[in-house]
Amino acid sequence: MIDINALTETPGYDVRSLTNGGDQALLVLDGQVYSLRITRAGKLILTK
Repeated sequence: MIDINALTETPGYDVRSLTNGGDQALLVLDGQVYSLRITRAGKLILTK
C-alpha cells in the first residue's frame, strides 16, 4: 500500500476507510452535506 502522506504535504485518505468498507460516505463542509459514492466500476462520485 502506498503511504500517500509521505509523498506530499497534502493530507491523503483511503476512501475505503472513509466508507467503512461500504460504498458510500457522507461528508460535511460548512454545514452542507455531500455524498461520496464508489461506483461498481471503481470510480468516485461526489454529489451535494
